[in-house]
Amino acid sequence: MSKIKNADLEIYLDKILNGYLVTKEDIFLIMNCDLEKLEEMARAIRNKFIGKKFDLCTIINGKSGKCSENCKFCAQSSHYSTGVEEYGLLDKDTILENAIQNYNNGVNRFSIVTSGRKLSKAELEHISEAYDLIRNNCDIKLCSSNGLLDYDDFVKLKEFGVSRYHNNLETSRSFFPAICTSHTYDDKIKAIIDAKKAGLEVCSGGIFGMGENLEDRIDMAFTLRELKVDSIPLNMLNPIKNTPLENMPIMSYSEYRRSIALFRIILPSTSIRLAGGRGLLEDKGRAAINAGVDSMISGDMLTTDGINTKTDLEMIKDII
Repeated sequence: MSKIKNADLEIYLDKILNGYLVTKEDIFLIMNCDLEKLEEMARAIRNKFIGKKFDLCTIINGKSGKCSENCKFCAQSSHYSTGVEEYGLLDKDTILENAIQNYNNGVNRFSIVTSGRKLSKAELEHISEAYDLIRNNCDIKLCSSNGLLDYDDFVKLKEFGVSRYHNNLETSRSFFPAICTSHTYDDKIKAIIDAKKAGLEVCSGGIFGMGENLEDRIDMAFTLRELKVDSIPLNMLNPIKNTPLENMPIMSYSEYRRSIALFRIILPSTSIRLAGGRGLLEDKGRAAINAGVDSMISGDMLTTDGINTKTDLEMIKDII
């Protein structure tokens, strides 16, 4: 355990509240401090830089299964026999209906998520038209998650109303080859850079509990800070039967909260979002929100059940 004193945490907090960005050396000094003290520090940082705002988003599985990539956590990879439902792109009216329903339920953002390395040009055209339909019928903010697209693809999405693109790093650069070998960390970083170049905000985070350690999570946080991403979804692994990670133990809630608090300390003003795996938590993420979170994904995930949006809104109102 770190021998740093609580008074030293107060010194760090004061520096961060006045604009200081911590270094890895700073984080290695404080990462094993008392969890409650780290969470208090993270909440103070969130309150200063983000305030009472809380962003709620939902996703729709716009194309499911048959993915060529071999990500070891994923139910939709064609490399594993998970029994996941498989279908092509949803029709535009179904997507529109889902977006309007979520907007009427109080959701701020909506994203069409598609399986596969990237969309074909014809698929991208279909998705773009779906976004155009949504923006002409609903004021919900539009996000998109369609794989390793090219710069021109990102420009097209922006033209049709998308404001934010999602592309998770998943973990640290050093641990990534243990999770996926069908594409590289640099492929992901290129997509993030191209999306930002096209004028899109970027949502990028990862999954905790895949066998990585706390230092890996810290490395990912600093990479995301260097990339200047706008939103960071933090998932907890929900092991899927017949994937290589099916027997991975569920990470402890305290470890999840510690990791979230450190992300807030590293990235004071970036949106930090609870994401997949929240349903595994007995309190559905209430304590995690108190670790410095300011946003979350509500409703169903891609292939697993989520949490009712009404329930989430009531919890947020009670906490923030």
